[in-house]
Amino acid sequence: MSYLLPPAIPLFDSIQHLEEGNAVVNQHLAEISVNAVPDAGYVYEFAVDWLLEQRFSENNYKTYRSELTTFLHWAFKVEEISLSDITRRVLSRYLEYCSQPPETLIAYRNVAQFITDKQLKERLPNPLWRPFLGKKRDGIEQSYAISEKALKTKLAILSAFYAYLINEEYTERNPAMALMKNGRFKHTSQHLVSGEDQDDIKAFSDLQWSYVMAAANQLAASHPEENERILFLVSLMYGCYLRISEVAAKPGFSPIMGQFKRDTKTGVWGFYIPRSKGGKKRSVAVSKQLLKALQRYRTFLGLTPLPTPNDKTPLFIRHRAPGRGRDSGILNANLGVRQLREQIYTVIEHAANLAQQDGFEQDANEMRQLTPHSIRHTGISHDINLVGRPLAHVQADAGHDSIDTTSQYLHTSRVERHQSAENKPLDHLA
Repeated sequence: MSYLLPPAIPLFDSIQHLEEGNAVVNQHLAEISVNAVPDAGYVYEFAVDWLLEQRFSENNYKTYRSELTTFLHWAFKVEEISLSDITRRVLSRYLEYCSQPPETLIAYRNVAQFITDKQLKERLPNPLWRPFLGKKRDGIEQSYAISEKALKTKLAILSAFYAYLINEEYTERNPAMALMKNGRFKHTSQHLVSGEDQDDIKAFSDLQWSYVMAAANQLAASHPEENERILFLVSLMYGCYLRISEVAAKPGFSPIMGQFKRDTKTGVWGFYIPRSKGGKKRSVAVSKQLLKALQRYRTFLGLTPLPTPNDKTPLFIRHRAPGRGRDSGILNANLGVRQLREQIYTVIEHAANLAQQDGFEQDANEMRQLTPHSIRHTGISHDINLVGRPLAHVQADAGHDSIDTTSQYLHTSRVERHQSAENKPLDHLA
């Protein structure tokens, strides 16, 4: 490549360009996947999804993407190791690396990670960008130094990312959290030690979810041509704990109505997922209410109430044919991740506005910070804590490898723990 590249390739463009993809980054990751870390591209997809959840906080987004870029460069290029193989001891080497980075990776002025090449008309990595920022005093470059507080911040960000990877069933290990619980970076706060009040599982509260469903129904009633699709999308993702990638079109996969299948032995309907992010397939049990929602949606589309086994009708069709891209001019092509994500954010914003109008301002603010992935968390949490489904059943439907992952959704906050203990008698027979 004739274009001059920085010694460490930035991986994540600004939020407005992130989902567009980048040819240089894609080639860089392809080379790493072939030569060093086979699942590098797979991890990158997780990282993009996690960063997209920070879209409403520009400062968080910038901080998180910089840390992930540095961490992934170290893991993929320096250590040549998969994130799932990083232990607490290996991660300690990353902190040492950040304390004494190579001189070639230190810059002494802040520059953009990507720039727009006017001739090529595309976004390219900035040759002047470096992952580490040094200081100057009176115009003289100072020896690079990083504070203990900055190292702890790095660990906190990586711990949050690993918590996301655990929830996505990529790994069961959080080496950053392990370092925060032990040794020099030990954190003594109760909630970190006990695991209570964790922020990595971000679900809607019961009240907030009722507003989401009310908003989806309201939108469908007022403008059915545009919003019956939204109502069914939200219902399906909640009822089957789906990731948005499991209902979105992507190269090699286009979801269809025929994925709803009736078990010939039990008569129970299920939604078949041929491949999830972990490369696994599963069938999720469909409730009677979700089946009614499917019948309503299909009837609205002019279809029979329930699909036949070979029904190839796209699950979420476009209202207008796209003007460009591989689906140019095709009306009934499935929607992709980006379009479905925008649909869900429309519902969440409408729901937050309804809650705010009713005086629940704090709930409205919290709802605006939640994401499409929060719907999956909410469905799992409600089935365990409200419906009372056995953990093993929820584990199978959620596609969790371990029951420990499913157990995280049991209510364990300090508030609930204290409330449940408040009226405990000392003598149950008194």
